[in-house]
Amino acid sequence: MSRVVVEVMLKPEILDPQGRAVEGALDRLGLVGVTSVRQGKRFEIELAGPLDASRRERLNELAETLLANPVIENFTVHVVEDA
Repeated sequence: MSRVVVEVMLKPEILDPQGRAVEGALDRLGLVGVTSVRQGKRFEIELAGPLDASRRERLNELAETLLANPVIENFTVHVVEDA
């Protein structure tokens, strides 16, 4: 079994209203010194069998077309476990 984590974040130049709302709430709740909060998405994908080069390439393609919007988001693919 293989486990992969895909993390998707807004590009730095894209405004993040949800992150700004959390930043304000943290300050109101007493956590001083927070300079920035960015909100993102995390996908954990489990696959049967090992993760070979073709499956890694396909995961990257799917992350770019299905999980992330490459116009406004960046993504990273991390292999957590590989059988």
